[in-house]
Amino acid sequence: MRNRSVYAWAVALVCFLVLMIVTPAIPQSQEYHNFADHRTFFGIPNALNVISNFPFLVIGLIGLVLCHHGNYFRLSLQGELWGWTCFYVGVAAVAVGSSYYHLKPDDARLVWDRLPMTVAFTSIIAIFIIERIDERKGMISIIPLILAGIISIVFFDDLRPYALIQFVPCIAIPLMAILLPPMYTHSTYWLWAAGSYLLAKVLEATDEVIYEWTHHIVSGHTLKHLCAAMVPVFLTFMLAKRTVEPERQSLLKTWRVSWTKFREGNSKVESYTYSYSNVQTVEPQ
Repeated sequence: MRNRSVYAWAVALVCFLVLMIVTPAIPQSQEYHNFADHRTFFGIPNALNVISNFPFLVIGLIGLVLCHHGNYFRLSLQGELWGWTCFYVGVAAVAVGSSYYHLKPDDARLVWDRLPMTVAFTSIIAIFIIERIDERKGMISIIPLILAGIISIVFFDDLRPYALIQFVPCIAIPLMAILLPPMYTHSTYWLWAAGSYLLAKVLEATDEVIYEWTHHIVSGHTLKHLCAAMVPVFLTFMLAKRTVEPERQSLLKTWRVSWTKFREGNSKVESYTYSYSNVQTVEPQ
């Protein structure tokens, strides 16, 4: 089992190195800092892009309190507690780092915007490993994954490592949520969270378009912050509502069973309707 883990990490490292060799570097575009909404309110420059980070602070602090106050989330594994703690610390820190960046957007401040998000992304991957693969491996992976995320931002003048850290979880988490048997109920909240983050990226890409559509009321980037804040909101609801899954089966298997029952139910209804129609059309002798 240990050899398999070493092999998996080695394969991941080789894939990363190959990707770095065969693909061109991606420098940070200076156009990225030119957001649509530059308005100042109450003396705050880029006010809505700054203020819209506040929900991250609220949900991050709430999550931390519920993790450690009487174990409200009923976390049964030590690794889970560490993983969710790192996640909520990252979420709360997003409010600080992103606000600092949006006050005066530039490359130097962008680092502080992305660092907390990276901590949150990598913590989620570790949590998935703990809950759905192996507790010990997941717990051991928390610090290496977070360090990998930090290194991808601080030591690389290239967006490729950061892009991997950000977008691999976007693909891996929904797939793992669907294919791997969960330890707990309410796994569909993972998909709601993934959908919210995907929508947030769409809003980010259409920053200026949305600003024009709304007649300069709100920009896509402001809405992106609010939509991204729904990710920890959905996951917090999941933690509050879930219980230990007595029969561990993947969402894919659950959906297949539900679809089979649905088809069987439709078949019975159609058969009954057909039989009833035949009876009605039979004339009395």
